[in-house]
Amino acid sequence: MASLILEVITPLKKVLEEEVESVVVPASEGYMGVLPRHFPALALLRPGVLTYRPVGGALERMAISGGFVEVGPRKVLVLADAAEMPGEIDVERARRAMERARERLRRPHPGIDIERARLALERAKARLKVAETR
Repeated sequence: MASLILEVITPLKKVLEEEVESVVVPASEGYMGVLPRHFPALALLRPGVLTYRPVGGALERMAISGGFVEVGPRKVLVLADAAEMPGEIDVERARRAMERARERLRRPHPGIDIERARLALERAKARLKVAETR
């Protein structure tokens, strides 16, 4: 079976480099699936859940907080603002962040950046969804 190399890099570290059968990334225009021999593409990422299937393995997830993805026929390169595997997520902290973001959106005060609160809510939801896979 054909495969891809998935590489996920943040400003702080290389989070993952693995041979995979498929990848699904949260692109800015919606989730984008990638299989081997995919056409070259470049996309902006939004906060969400990146899923991938290691060769011969079960579906895996990680939370990402935006960035870019570069797709080639044999490689998917994700340059993420932040990326967390299920075991790295502090669930209580993510719940508090989600509540803060919801409150800011529910009752916006002058000076509150609505877009920033919306993105914080998306990040917290993605982190909690990934944490459920532990």
